[in-house]
Amino acid sequence: MNKRGQIGIEYLIVIGFVTFTVLAIFSIAIYYSNSIKDKIVSDQIENFASNLINSAESVFFAGEPSEITVDLFLPKGINDITIQDKNVIITSETSSGINKRIFESRVSLSGTIDNSPGTKILSLKAKENFVDISIPNSP
Repeated sequence: MNKRGQIGIEYLIVIGFVTFTVLAIFSIAIYYSNSIKDKIVSDQIENFASNLINSAESVFFAGEPSEITVDLFLPKGINDITIQDKNVIITSETSSGINKRIFESRVSLSGTIDNSPGTKILSLKAKENFVDISIPNSP
């Protein structure tokens, strides 16, 4: 009778240790998965803003009648995109909270961009003192 009790306790200890190990590995995997997802979104935001600003500066320095249409990808998790003078301010949500990033341009920008995820087709038009960002007219 004593042997069966000892085997049962040893079995419970082994199962508890295995369960604890699996849960620890699972927790670490979720942490790193969220970290990688945040890094990917951050890189996509950086790419979106830098391509937008580079295209706007190219159009502006080409002169007033210049216009270009660009396709830019915007990831999920964007709360707000604000264009203020020479800055593009993008507010996003990450696993660690709200993240606000400011991207600076050498030229003044005007217009609005909606924050829905996906590919954005934007028209950039050079004006006398700024670049106008808008959605192009549908054919």
